[in-house]
Amino acid sequence: MGLLSIAIWLPVAFGTLLLAVGRDENAGTVRFLALLGALASFLVTIPVITGFDGSTAAMQFAEKLPWIERFNVNYALGVDGLSMWFVPLTAFITLIVVIAGWAVITERVAQYMGAFLILSGLMVGVFCALDGMLFYVFFEATLIPMYIIIGVWGGPRRVYAAFKFFLYTLLGSLLMLIALVYLYFKSGGSFDILTWHKLPLPLNAQTLLFFAFFAAFSVKVPMWPVHTWLPDAHVEAPTGGSVVLAAIMLKLGAYGFIRFSLPIAPDAAHEYANFMIVLSLTAVLYIGLVALVQQDMKKLVAYSSIAHMGFVTLGFFIFNDLGMAGAIVQMISHGFVSGAMFLCIGVLYDRVHSREIAAYGGVANTMPIFSAFAVLFAMANCGLPGTAGFVGEWMVILGAVKHNFWIALLASTTLVFGAAYTLWMVKRVYFGDVANDHVKHLSDINAREFLMLALLAAAVLWMGLYPRPFTDAMNVSVAELLKHVAISKLAS
Repeated sequence: MGLLSIAIWLPVAFGTLLLAVGRDENAGTVRFLALLGALASFLVTIPVITGFDGSTAAMQFAEKLPWIERFNVNYALGVDGLSMWFVPLTAFITLIVVIAGWAVITERVAQYMGAFLILSGLMVGVFCALDGMLFYVFFEATLIPMYIIIGVWGGPRRVYAAFKFFLYTLLGSLLMLIALVYLYFKSGGSFDILTWHKLPLPLNAQTLLFFAFFAAFSVKVPMWPVHTWLPDAHVEAPTGGSVVLAAIMLKLGAYGFIRFSLPIAPDAAHEYANFMIVLSLTAVLYIGLVALVQQDMKKLVAYSSIAHMGFVTLGFFIFNDLGMAGAIVQMISHGFVSGAMFLCIGVLYDRVHSREIAAYGGVANTMPIFSAFAVLFAMANCGLPGTAGFVGEWMVILGAVKHNFWIALLASTTLVFGAAYTLWMVKRVYFGDVANDHVKHLSDINAREFLMLALLAAAVLWMGLYPRPFTDAMNVSVAELLKHVAISKLAS
């Protein structure tokens, strides 16, 4: 078993163990096992970072075993510069979620922790899969634990939100399955994704494939106008569910575009680039305005996520190195920042049991340490230089300037809108006089909450002040992808 297999199956094994033996009467043991599993799962991903060679675009840590030999389906894994950072990011966020739910979850603790550990392994599998059918299995399997997390531990409308999340994402994926089967026959009976990248397909076939993949990945991102499931899912999900949903699951769709849509259907990607840019700018502009009027903190951050992910798809379809690398950096930084924002909302909700902005005011007076963390993450969400939120957005804007000045101008308005809705929320929640009695009696964060927020703060500042390790790892792979897409365009 190779390193990537361990990164996938170790959290799944721990999660399954918790489901098998966990009971609420021995919740302490369950929490310890969950923490051990999450920590071990993160530690095994560190060699993926330290052992990664950024000078090549080839797949690294590759594994390949026959799986369903009759149909030439293989258990094939590998990572390159496009996917490498998402493996440790997934394990890191899962560790944070386990710490966050330590004292908050008191019922069905084993099932809660087990669902997150299993989900972590499945999401790592999506980023590592090099076989089309294996990718599809992992991609679809991630729906099950998240559906359960929202449906069991969510809010009053949790069943509605869970069904909406499940049906939206499943429906689009069925068209992707048809595309995978078509590519299987077109390639002479192979599900190898890298083989599919080399298929000489006519434009009409590429167009159909592009929109089949678009149906699956745009919902997952989610892009406007198929974004409506996300605010409901975030509002009803428990804090840990919102963190994983925003930090990792949205990235599965964005990753699909650079692993499938662009390299397999490059001519169609060029043909419909303007269509994708318009949808991305709509998300940036319209959703930014929608976020401005939200009264629920979770809904505001959920809409903020849609706007930030609009930057990601914009970066992909302006076809230059700054835009593409910036989009991938934005995916990673959004994982840290959005996860931290939802955790801060969870800390307040655990104390006051309200997500309404109007229920707070002057929190900094009674929770100064927590408020310092919360304002840092809010500044990162605005794209403040020196934080993770700035790097990716700035690279995408620079890439957009190279592509078209007016597109860059429209895209840069997200910095204005982002600052407007984030600072408006910060002002009303954290600053000013203490607004009511329950804020007056709030207690500051404990050691466990300090630990999870400090870890995320360190990540946000590290990426903001020294992004080079992130960009160096992906530069060669980004250049190779753009070269492949450009050559195909010239050949056609």
